[in-house]
Amino acid sequence: MRIALYQPDIPQNTGTILRLAACLNVECDIIAPAGFDMSDRSLRRAGLDYLNHVNISRHASFEAFQAETHRRRERLILLTTKAELPYCGFNFTATDCLLLGRESSGVPVNVHDAADERLMIPMSKNMRSINVAMSAAMVLGEALRQTGHFAERPV
Repeated sequence: MRIALYQPDIPQNTGTILRLAACLNVECDIIAPAGFDMSDRSLRRAGLDYLNHVNISRHASFEAFQAETHRRRERLILLTTKAELPYCGFNFTATDCLLLGRESSGVPVNVHDAADERLMIPMSKNMRSINVAMSAAMVLGEALRQTGHFAERPV
């Protein structure tokens, strides 16, 4: 299981997602360009010292990232408000990669169309979207629960 961030533009959200990935022993992909310097103080503040404990792969483009997911034989699962299938009704596998779009604009059509599956989080009517870091936590938690791949806690 992996998390991928498509051209993230808010360092605090990226730091929070990277901290989540570190705590749950999930690798993370970042697809460039990011809307901020990856050494940004806000990113470091949100990620605290957890950033040293997450395996981050950086990709120069979506095409480079897509080639890597194909090489790893992963399914690309896009979380989007433009989907009809709720995440809680989906069967995750251990080789899924959860893709999250830009906070400001999601993903372009070509990225949307390239996803193997598109999932949404059911929300109250007239609500636009849930914060990307909260969305990552909700869906990753369900995916790890289904696959039994939560990080083991030392006794």
